[in-house]
Amino acid sequence: MGLKTFRPLTPSLRFTALSDFSEITKSKPEWSLTEPKKRSGGRNAHGRCTSRHIGGGHKQRYRFIDFKRNKTGMKAVVESIEYDPNRTAHIALLKYEDNEKRYIIAPVGLKVGTTLQSGPDAEPIVGNALPLNKIPLGVQIHNIELTSGRGAQIVRSAGSAAILMSVDAEYAQIRLPSGEIRRVHALCLATIGQVGNLDHENISLGKAGRKRWLGVRPTVRGMAMNPVDHPNGGGEGKSKGGGGRQHLVSPWGQLAKGLKTRKKQKPSDRFIVERRKKKK
Repeated sequence: MGLKTFRPLTPSLRFTALSDFSEITKSKPEWSLTEPKKRSGGRNAHGRCTSRHIGGGHKQRYRFIDFKRNKTGMKAVVESIEYDPNRTAHIALLKYEDNEKRYIIAPVGLKVGTTLQSGPDAEPIVGNALPLNKIPLGVQIHNIELTSGRGAQIVRSAGSAAILMSVDAEYAQIRLPSGEIRRVHALCLATIGQVGNLDHENISLGKAGRKRWLGVRPTVRGMAMNPVDHPNGGGEGKSKGGGGRQHLVSPWGQLAKGLKTRKKQKPSDRFIVERRKKKK
């Protein structure tokens, strides 16, 4: 995986850096594993905008990803590495011994022709899915379940990886990409390796139009609006928060800086060993 840069023939090309898609081996998806993806434009069933800055963009089809890896013990061969417009990571097409095909998130180093397996008896090699109590300590993992059998919920984006730190009788301790250390049940599945497409964070779109192709519409600062449109709007000249000195807030009045948004009494608190931001 590498980046492709361009000669600065236009202002937008000067800073453009895009993926060269060198890992991709197949340009068309497996049609039976996709479905049409309807665009909402950020509107709900009443036609009201509930998510701003969404609209337009190229037509996409959703690829069904096997996050459960529940074909235990059955071997599968990697048929192709493909692009997925719905996520930052690339995906791999697996063909199982019974001829069923499924998509998984493609980890770093996964090659076409590799044989993969899931379950407690699988080898701890890149791409295999095992329970946490069967994975060697210190190994990079991704696609981690939080509840056994529910399917992978965390560490799924491009370039991300967690580290298995310890395993006791019931729970494993995992250091997440954020730095948080969390306890997860030892029977939950995780996939060996780091999520692929490492250069995703270094991509520079180069121009506003490419952002529009992705379905992202422009964003306007609240301070640049009128008082009727935003709590921070209005004021003579450039003013913080509408001419007064009130705190900066969202369009709906929630504090924009410093407010803790996590609930104080959340059930999952008991599984967090160390916060990503240590308390002073």
